[in-house]
Amino acid sequence: MGLCFALTLTACHHKTNTQQQTTQALKYAQGFTILQHDHYKELVVTNPWVPGEILNRYYLVKHDTTTVPTDGYKIKVPIKTIGITSSTHVPFLQLLTEESSVVGICSPQLIYSQNIRERYAKRQIADMGDALNINTEQVIKLRPDILMATAYNNSDSHIEQLKRVGISIVYNIEWMETSLLARAEWIKFMAAFYDKDAMADSIFQDIEAKYIYLEQLAATAKEKPSILSGGNFRGTWYVPAGNSYMGKLFQDAGATYFYANNKETGSLPLTLETVLANFSNADFWVGSSATSMKELRNMDEKHTLFNAYKQNHVYNFNKRTTPDGANDFWETGVARPDLILADLIKILHPELLPEHQLFFSCHLE
Repeated sequence: MGLCFALTLTACHHKTNTQQQTTQALKYAQGFTILQHDHYKELVVTNPWVPGEILNRYYLVKHDTTTVPTDGYKIKVPIKTIGITSSTHVPFLQLLTEESSVVGICSPQLIYSQNIRERYAKRQIADMGDALNINTEQVIKLRPDILMATAYNNSDSHIEQLKRVGISIVYNIEWMETSLLARAEWIKFMAAFYDKDAMADSIFQDIEAKYIYLEQLAATAKEKPSILSGGNFRGTWYVPAGNSYMGKLFQDAGATYFYANNKETGSLPLTLETVLANFSNADFWVGSSATSMKELRNMDEKHTLFNAYKQNHVYNFNKRTTPDGANDFWETGVARPDLILADLIKILHPELLPEHQLFFSCHLE
């Protein structure tokens, strides 16, 4: 999406030296900072594609008359209405009890939240098109207090048009974080626009505590079974890089992962032959796109060569899905990494969580 007010960190000097300024502590998230000034709050979103550059600034005020610097958006809080372009924004709003503020969504078929789906069916929420092809006329008609967009490393003509007519664009780049807890900590970013900082801190502390407990529990496992992830997509098999949030998840869950020492983020594109060479003996296979062992075999006969297939240790993340393609793993999972970790520990070390019922995951039959 378009880069708004692309300013380098060294280029911005605020004429507010007489003001008191404190920085809200963030433990994991790298993509934003929150600064509390005397009369307003400053949110800074950094550019993940250009180190040291700022993607945007937001000055949050409680009174329209409050004077703020001119190098960012001035937004009155708490906001009353929001347009969201990604299903990943939904779980944070749920936790903050602010789902009712949603007036527009992109790709409604990909939203899992029953509340959002029902309100959309009743036409209480409008369809704003696709995140990469936003219906600008609909957004202008709605005029939400903010439009929360998922920034990409390229310009977007629709976003630029909306900025020109005065729509406040807020970039949320939680998806660029490299750990599950870092992604979940973006609840503090969302909460700032609703003036619910204390609530967000409390919610995140609870999620973090659950995650750390599970991580420490997994560390007590006597064995570390090996793990394979993903599947073949149009001739390429994408597996998590060692420094990606999924790669780190495998480590936290007490698994042995072939690319654990890989320093890249994101995904590694591999051939089926490479995956077979590196993962043929893996004990478990998670994140398969198949819904049954038969379907997995029919997708490619070579899938039967994996030890995880032979041992019937294959799982997907499709337990909470809708017929039209929404998957709660990619929605609630962003804000509740403890549930993802609990599932993986249950799969790898069932004796550690005997009472846990898989939340996002399904065992292929």
